[in-house]
Amino acid sequence: MEPGNQTGVNTFILGGLPNTTQLPILFFLIFLIIYLLTVLGNLLIFFTILSESQLNHLPMYFFLCNLSFLDTCLSSVTVPKILAGFLTSRYRTISFAGCIIQLYAFHFLASTECFLYTVMAYDRYLAICSPLNYATRMNRRVCSGLTAGTWLTGSFHAAIHTSLTFRLPYCGPNHVDYFFCDIPPVLKLACADTAVNHTVILANIGIVAAGCFMLICISYAYIAAAILKIQTTQGRHRAFSTCSAHLTVVLLYYGPPVFIYMRPSSSDSTYGALAVFYTIVTPMLNPFIYTLRNKEVKNALWKLFSGHTVLQDR
Repeated sequence: MEPGNQTGVNTFILGGLPNTTQLPILFFLIFLIIYLLTVLGNLLIFFTILSESQLNHLPMYFFLCNLSFLDTCLSSVTVPKILAGFLTSRYRTISFAGCIIQLYAFHFLASTECFLYTVMAYDRYLAICSPLNYATRMNRRVCSGLTAGTWLTGSFHAAIHTSLTFRLPYCGPNHVDYFFCDIPPVLKLACADTAVNHTVILANIGIVAAGCFMLICISYAYIAAAILKIQTTQGRHRAFSTCSAHLTVVLLYYGPPVFIYMRPSSSDSTYGALAVFYTIVTPMLNPFIYTLRNKEVKNALWKLFSGHTVLQDR
């Protein structure tokens, strides 16, 4: 694809976050803190799992390691540009090629994370509903294959939407009323009919999101049934605690994008606030959600910082 031959627009101007123009320095500090917490928190989880031999060979933590890396990258696609835009409007300009890269990277990482959540739900299903066969059915080779599949599928998914979005001519205006290059606001600037693109958004993203969410719900329906059959309260609590963090993150992650991409004609301010939540806030919350409810990760963190001491059960 030769973007320069199909468009008269060489740069786009990002609109930035809504309702933040009055106090740019305050919002710069707020989002800087959020970004630092996101990067430091997720990288800490990532390197803690890699350094702890008792964790890095377990499927759940192998997938969590990938999730932490994805969250770090996903936040880095949008937040640095937002921070620069708070300092001066000059930094809200993004080249045409930069817009293509940002849109592709965002959908690549976001869709990969969507598929990974589905794999993590399947992992929890096997661990609780088929514990005797879990070690053989979810060995390292299977885990690596499933993870590679999520990355490859996410890449293919993003390539479809990026190529469809930028095959259209863009002759002006060039103001993207959004805080990063995403499909709905960019399509509004196209100098051509976008009906096919919106149809693909509804069909592709709708099928992918709905399909993944349905598989997750089915997995957790079986998990809930298995947990209810456990005789002891302690056993039920332990089984539930291994799934509650993942289920919480899934609910936080799936709601906003479904609203955004299933209703592309909604106001930018409406889905702008939702996009901030799942692209910026949720990646920051993930390390806290998984760490605060996970004894093994807390022990590994304590061991990493103390050098030898592991927290004991109370």
